[in-house]
Amino acid sequence: LKVWAAGIRAPGFLKDIDGLETNRINQLQVLPTLQTTRDENIFAFGDCAACPQPGSDRNVPPRAQAAHQQASLLAKSLKLRIEGKTLPEYKYTDYGSLISLSRFSAVGNLMGNLTGSVMLEGWLARMFYVSLYRMHQMALYGAFRTAMLMLGSKIGRGTEPRLKLH
Repeated sequence: LKVWAAGIRAPGFLKDIDGLETNRINQLQVLPTLQTTRDENIFAFGDCAACPQPGSDRNVPPRAQAAHQQASLLAKSLKLRIEGKTLPEYKYTDYGSLISLSRFSAVGNLMGNLTGSVMLEGWLARMFYVSLYRMHQMALYGAFRTAMLMLGSKIGRGTEPRLKLH
């Protein structure tokens, strides 16, 4: 049995880092450039960062797509910082959400510029979910390791639970 659980509270040690500003859930307060509010030499992104959402009094939601977008911006920002150039500001773009119901189905909504929000369910949503999951694996592990992971899951399918809750 595999159980995976996560929350949105950042690790407790972040609130104990002297001189940095945190919120009630231990996230480091950051500027739109992803620099911490009290030290421009420290950057934070993802679940550990309370990043303001432009035009709103809310922070960017702690979601994987936000962390991915922030990581991409941060890679560019660090290069610009070394070159002494102005840093760009992060602007969150919501591309929608997909929820897998194991290999049985999936539901979600996709947000695009031309169509607005499109609700999906069933086989098509499942294919989008699998495609997105494989793209994520490719970004993390590369093509060869992703192919090996796909092969391994195909071989071991009979020994794994039918419903994976994540």
